[in-house]
Amino acid sequence: MAAANPAIFIPRMTSVKPSIVGGFVLTGLALAIAAILLFGHLDLFSPEQRAVVLFPGSISGLAVGAPVTFRGVQVGSVRRISVRLDGKDLTAQIAVIVELNRDAMRAADGTLADTPLSLPRLLRAGLVAQLNTSSLITGQLQVELDLRPDLRTGLTKSALGMPEIPAVASPFESIQTQIEQLQVRQLVDTAQRTLESIQHVSDQLGDRMGPLLDSVQKTSEGASNTLQSATATIQKIGSESTQTLGDFDRVAIEGQQQLTDRGTELSHVIADTDRTVHEVNTLSTSLNDMLSPRSQTRGNFDAALRDLAATASSLRDFSREIDRDPSLILTRGGRP
Repeated sequence: MAAANPAIFIPRMTSVKPSIVGGFVLTGLALAIAAILLFGHLDLFSPEQRAVVLFPGSISGLAVGAPVTFRGVQVGSVRRISVRLDGKDLTAQIAVIVELNRDAMRAADGTLADTPLSLPRLLRAGLVAQLNTSSLITGQLQVELDLRPDLRTGLTKSALGMPEIPAVASPFESIQTQIEQLQVRQLVDTAQRTLESIQHVSDQLGDRMGPLLDSVQKTSEGASNTLQSATATIQKIGSESTQTLGDFDRVAIEGQQQLTDRGTELSHVIADTDRTVHEVNTLSTSLNDMLSPRSQTRGNFDAALRDLAATASSLRDFSREIDRDPSLILTRGGRP
């Protein structure tokens, strides 16, 4: 009897479709990308752009999520805050990472539609950051952006691998720095020395005040005596002035009476004076007529002067001839 061969069961191999495998792979990649985006905070499709601001001083009051504004308009928020220590000198800087919205700041050209401004372009235009108080009650701070063309630094990359916005001091920090730079101790010492000098002068015045008051009292008594003497003198002068004014009144009355009594005589004198003046005027007129170049009297006077001049000339000639020849007196019978 032949042994029976046992039956060997061979499973049937089924073929796996490639599409199913590809689907599983794509699903796994999608889940991996979703996990990276979710847990890695990667905003690949967000219109945000990040930058870092390094503040050298304290930023007490600034928290994550604080607004980032440009001249009062919110354009982003604070994303992260960290402390960076220099290993050489252990100087500290506060790194504040801000997230800016590209659509918040746009460029409006004359011919083109407004386009979002990129962070490099803003940095080349002089973009700076400073801390500003967002609430005076709570003391919370915010990051204030502004354009300062005088502080243009261009695009620089920080050690964190993102653009760095230069930090400038806020007005409050500037005032605080100026107060710290004041030499308060020196001012206090100067004020103390001034008070000591005032106290010393006050003590000296206190010591000298007694003699000074005595001198003032003596001066006051002398002034009082002088005032009394002046009062008596003024009263005497007043009485004498009254008497003098009475004498003036009497003189004026007497003068007026004399003028009244002599009024007639003065009238005659005035009339005689008028006549004399009239005669003088008449005589002056006559003299003017006589001395006038066209008057007959003036002509006769001029002719007489000419005759006298001719006679004098003849006498001079005759005198010279006599001097030359004295015998002419005998020959001419003494006639010139």
